[in-house]
Amino acid sequence: MNRRQFLAALGAAASLNTRAQEPPKPDFTLRIGPVNLEVQPGKVVKTVGYNGAVPGPLIRFREDQSVTIEVINGSAVPELAHWHGLRIPPEVDGSMEEGTPMLAPGASARYTFNASPAGTRWYHSHATAGQNLSRATYTGQFGFFYIDPANDPGAYDQEIFLAMKEWDPYLSMMGDEDGNLEVAYKLFSINGRALGHGDPIRVKAGQRVLLRILNASATMHRRIALAGHTFRVTALDGNPIASPRVSPVLELGPAERIDAIVEMNNPGVWIFGATDDKDRKNGMGIVFEYAGHSGQPQWRPPSNQIWSYAAFGNSGVEAGAGERLPLVFENKFNGSRQVDHWTVNGKAWPKTDPLRVKQNGRYRLVFDNRSEEAHPVHLHRHTFEIAKIAGVPMSGVFKDVVVVGPKSQTEVLLIADNPGRTLFHCHQQMHMDNGFMALLEYA
Repeated sequence: MNRRQFLAALGAAASLNTRAQEPPKPDFTLRIGPVNLEVQPGKVVKTVGYNGAVPGPLIRFREDQSVTIEVINGSAVPELAHWHGLRIPPEVDGSMEEGTPMLAPGASARYTFNASPAGTRWYHSHATAGQNLSRATYTGQFGFFYIDPANDPGAYDQEIFLAMKEWDPYLSMMGDEDGNLEVAYKLFSINGRALGHGDPIRVKAGQRVLLRILNASATMHRRIALAGHTFRVTALDGNPIASPRVSPVLELGPAERIDAIVEMNNPGVWIFGATDDKDRKNGMGIVFEYAGHSGQPQWRPPSNQIWSYAAFGNSGVEAGAGERLPLVFENKFNGSRQVDHWTVNGKAWPKTDPLRVKQNGRYRLVFDNRSEEAHPVHLHRHTFEIAKIAGVPMSGVFKDVVVVGPKSQTEVLLIADNPGRTLFHCHQQMHMDNGFMALLEYA
């Protein structure tokens, strides 16, 4: 080999090595940037969203498909997109605490992973907001991520994605003048529009309509109904339940999802929305309009039936045993007109002790809520099975968020089968920002 051939071979090898190090071309691109959202006629909210819209675009891939998503930060502050409910490595999960780097303003990154598990997932900002209510999950940075199962019978006529969200947040005194500060809102929407603003959902008599519903709120629990109809619940947090059950109402804490089929058997013009009259009148609703019908949308007071996860599983049959890991949730009064701080086992993030687990180990996480507030607690990158609620055993309900009621205990069974640093936190943004986080670490 002469010198010219040698240099040419070196150049070819270097070119091959450079190409090998380049990240895969994106299958989907999300750009974080400012959005002017007209929630109500003449009521424009200045927020941050994805690809110029709120909610962001539906991301949809088939189960186990290799996916590369590029995220470009066109905002003025560091940001991060979290792929909520996906079973993926920590370095691409979208959590700084797990090791995913924050995206500086103007920066971009590509995340490659397999789309799993199947079902209704979502994506959202995983930044810290503190008392800056124009950041993180207070913004329009959210969207559906749906993973089509390998085998889907498709036993429905129409599929509709509905995301509930509040706007114009502000800190409000709760209780008497010595009380603590909580977040309140002025505007409410489903899919970025207040009730009556925007097109109705058009249906036909006899249709089976599959609703995929997300509570994208930063802080608010929701109880919802579709006037004149009932829901046949088929999945919770994207995970199918063994025996679909009928319910007149649905309840979702922040970050929870419900899939439900509605039989369109009551022609008319109806309201789907919050059972809270004030919130619904301020926008938390959307109109369902049957073909051939028009007029004023109707609302009927829904059932006062108690919502319980146990209704969708095997009540009285407890999920399997595992090593008990207690997690005690408490709040610390931080002074009048201040925000409470939160602890897990007596310590606030970043001083919380990590939960130590072994790969493929079985663990009973005991969520012991000693506060007066409900907590939607979320475990990243894993799915757990609810084993006991307020002392009542159950099984068959698999989730990644569970609402732990005030002054109560909930136990879940976790199989530690996705190694790597894993974030555990309350999905109420104010609680998470003020100490309610811990890490699960594999030995």
